[in-house]
Amino acid sequence: MDFKNGAELLALCEKHQCPISEIMRQREAELSETTPDDIETRMKKAWAIMQESALTPISSPRKSIGGLIGGEARLLSEHRNSGAAICGNVLSRAITYACAVLEVNTSMGLIVAAPTAGSSGIVPGLLLALREEYHIADEKIIDALFNAGAVGYLAMRNATVAGAVGGCQAETGVAAAMAASAAVELMGGSPEQCLFAASTVLMNMLGLVCDPVGGLVECPCQARNAAGAANALTAAEMALSGIRQIIPFDEMLAAMYSVGKRMPSELRETALGGCAATPSGCNFSCK
Repeated sequence: MDFKNGAELLALCEKHQCPISEIMRQREAELSETTPDDIETRMKKAWAIMQESALTPISSPRKSIGGLIGGEARLLSEHRNSGAAICGNVLSRAITYACAVLEVNTSMGLIVAAPTAGSSGIVPGLLLALREEYHIADEKIIDALFNAGAVGYLAMRNATVAGAVGGCQAETGVAAAMAASAAVELMGGSPEQCLFAASTVLMNMLGLVCDPVGGLVECPCQARNAAGAANALTAAEMALSGIRQIIPFDEMLAAMYSVGKRMPSELRETALGGCAATPSGCNFSCK
C-alpha cells in the first residue's frame, strides 16, 4: 500500500476501490509494523487533542508568550453567537477554531502539528466545524484525518512543510491542502476530487511568505491559519461541485517547492522581511 506521489495514491484507490483514508490507514499499519487497532488508537488520541485545543480557548482565552495574540477565538465565537457573522456557520466556526489552536500553541499548550505547530489550526478548525454543522460521527472524522495525513506525507516526501525552507505556503499552504482533501472525502467526494482540492489550495496560496513579527509564531500566523481554513473550504467546495483542477497535485506540489526555494531568505522565517519588516513590526521586535 505504499505510494510515493499523488498519481500512485490515486492508482491504489482505483485498484482497491477505496478512499484515500483507507490506503493511508493500511500504509501506516504496514510500514510502522504495528496493528491497525494501534494506528486507530493513535489517531483518536490526536483527534481528542485537536478538539481540546480548538475549544478550550473559547471559554478560557490563552495569552501568547510573546503577547501578540490571545482572546481572538472568544471574540469570533461571541460574534457568531450574536448572529452578526457574515461568513456562514461552517466558515465562521472554522476560523474561530483555527485561531483558538494558535492561542494554545503560542502559550505552550498541547496541540497536534498538522503538519507544523505554526499551521496547526487549519485541519482541526475545518473538520470540527464540519462535524458540528453536519452532525458527523467521530469515526468519519478519523477517516478524514487519515486522508489529511496522506497529503501531508506527500508534501513532506516530495517538497517541504517548513517555513524556513519554503515560506508560509509550505506551512499553512500544505495544512490547508490537507484540510481541503480531508473535507472532500468527509463530504462524499472521490479520491480524485480530494487531490483536485489539495492542488487548488496550493495554487491559491502559492508564493505566501513566512514573516513572523518579532520572530514569533504568533502574528501573522494566527490570521493565516484562519485564512487557510477559508481557502481549504473554498477549494473543497469547488472540487465537490465537479470543477476539475487542470494542474495535478504532484505538479502543483513541485511548483510550490520550486517557488519556495527561490524566495529570498528574508521571506523564509527570518523575521527580516514582509510583516516583520514593517515599522510596527520592527517596533515590536525591538521591545
